[in-house]
Amino acid sequence: MSSDAVRLPSDYAGILARLKEQVRSAQIQAHRVINTELIRLYWTIGNEVLSQQRGGTWGTAVLKTLADDLRAEFPSMKGFSRSNLSYMRSFAREWPDAAELIQQPVGQLPWGHITVLLDKLDTTEKRNQYAASAVEHGWSRNALTNHISNRTLERTGAAPNNFADQLAPADSDLARQLAKDPFVFDFLDLTKEAAERDFEQALTDNIVETLRELGPGFTFAGRQVHFDVDGDDFYVDLLFFHTEQLRYIVVELKTGKFKPEYAGQLGFYVAVVDDLLKREQHAPTIGILICGSRSERTVRYSLGKSNSPMAVASYTFDSLPPEERAMLPVAEKIAAALDWTEDAV
Repeated sequence: MSSDAVRLPSDYAGILARLKEQVRSAQIQAHRVINTELIRLYWTIGNEVLSQQRGGTWGTAVLKTLADDLRAEFPSMKGFSRSNLSYMRSFAREWPDAAELIQQPVGQLPWGHITVLLDKLDTTEKRNQYAASAVEHGWSRNALTNHISNRTLERTGAAPNNFADQLAPADSDLARQLAKDPFVFDFLDLTKEAAERDFEQALTDNIVETLRELGPGFTFAGRQVHFDVDGDDFYVDLLFFHTEQLRYIVVELKTGKFKPEYAGQLGFYVAVVDDLLKREQHAPTIGILICGSRSERTVRYSLGKSNSPMAVASYTFDSLPPEERAMLPVAEKIAAALDWTEDAV
């Protein structure tokens, strides 16, 4: 040790770690306060614009003049573009109760997230649902955009299942949250004709995107997981563990149409994982069969006779169904989006 080195107390490292944590906590709290005040300000401006336009005295030209005057008075503040003032107006119209706004999930989101909700969703119910999920899971703006584009919440819990018959009511509701329909694997360079092994390999090669599509809480436990049952070898296609629900999820992949025997195979794997891997503190294992297509009636008959909690979901390699892809934005909407990009905060 050099002569000018400082001898630190034995508890210095612990104190420093504690102070660092307090600084980080204060930074987070300060950011939340700033965001809350900005949301309040934008709502107030938007409400005023809305009131004046409802009175018939303000047109588009007045809105542009207001944007210019506010930017001239507050040159260091971003966000006073004409486009952003229009978002503020829509914001106040969509959530008219200022007193309750900050208590709602949307009031806890950054402004960029709110503009995505206004742009990409057309009902208050959907906007509030995606706002709540964005707050709960900490979605970034890009993540929120992707989840809306992929209709994540609309697909959640949509897969036919027998959870209500095989699980306690509260656990059944939780399990349903894990079974989307369809799963969208548009990040894979595959077509519907891909073999099951190719499909399985592609999902594991792109495990980060796969986990993102499956949903929050999924962790990858293995591919072709081997089980020895009285000398016979069995292999589970994909095995996951859900860190929030504390349960194993067995995923079987079938590229063709659903067949009743698939339910028997999946139920067997669920029972094996429950017996050999599940611990006392874990929730019951569930199975999700992901197939190319299915008959709803065949699925219902198959699951109705199964003693294992299972769901049958389909999959697609397209992020949007054909009828929605046919309604993609025309040139005028693309130009409007580019105009917003230039004016964005």
